[in-house]
Amino acid sequence: MAPEATRPGRRTMTGTVVSDKMQKTVVVAVESIRRHPLYGRTVRRTKRYKAHDPEQQAHVGDRVVIAESRPFSRDKRWRVAEVLRRGAAPVELAEEVQV
Repeated sequence: MAPEATRPGRRTMTGTVVSDKMQKTVVVAVESIRRHPLYGRTVRRTKRYKAHDPEQQAHVGDRVVIAESRPFSRDKRWRVAEVLRRGAAPVELAEEVQV
């Protein structure tokens, strides 16, 4: 883990990488479970964050920890602090056999 990740006051969240198509950026979906204030039912909410990944180590399906950081761009305020678990490798479409 980078030294910045242990600074006090920096928020961290755990989520799943849903996109790695950009250069040095991944989109991480963070799921939160809360009680509805009026009805009391458990509600599941998902929010997507763009996170800076300079080494491009995180891929789709990976479970990662993202840490709050300085603004890297207009939308990017988080960075990948750690890859907790590797996800399943994406299934490539098999090329059709030509007859």
